[in-house]
Amino acid sequence: MSDTSILFIVSAPSGAGKTSLLRELLAQDEQLSLSVSHTTRAMRPGEENGVHYHFVDAGTFEGLVEQGAFIEHAKVFDNYYGTSEGAVRDQLVAGRDVVVEIDWQGARQVRERFPEAVSIFIIPPSIAALRERLGNRGQDSEEIIERRMRDAQDELSHYVEYDYLIVNDRFELALRQLGEVVSAERLRGVRQQQRYADVLREMLSS
Repeated sequence: MSDTSILFIVSAPSGAGKTSLLRELLAQDEQLSLSVSHTTRAMRPGEENGVHYHFVDAGTFEGLVEQGAFIEHAKVFDNYYGTSEGAVRDQLVAGRDVVVEIDWQGARQVRERFPEAVSIFIIPPSIAALRERLGNRGQDSEEIIERRMRDAQDELSHYVEYDYLIVNDRFELALRQLGEVVSAERLRGVRQQQRYADVLREMLSS
């Protein structure tokens, strides 16, 4: 792992807008990469294998778990999700900052392997707004929406475990705040000292 590369953990309840925020942030920040997770859930309209997720069957996923291939894995909504440790480490070693988009269970596992990881939690402005967003997707039945609401409230209860908390009320504001967190972490003294060690040494010795 590069001394200056950063692993960001980003979590949110379903419907908080995490995926849209990350998509826009990644489009704006060429130094930031998203780790593509493995999942056993069905591919949704518009999704592409290897881009949005690595879509695999349960047997393949379980085999990867036995091999210790995942930095974290969890079962969510009856499907498995996991993040490849090798893929994350390869990007960090190459000097890129990496985002893992995971739930609170996965975040705990990642912190055990990467205690220096920076964690960000995104929440909706209200429970009513969350219910509206989930309903507006038009992809799920009322039963599934109610289940997602219950699971979302459970996810929300873990916000205290994160370094940063962003409220996604206005998209552009939340996006700017997310970018500010990334920028601030890159400017931390310890990383800048390592990044500009030669320059600082030269200035102090002249």
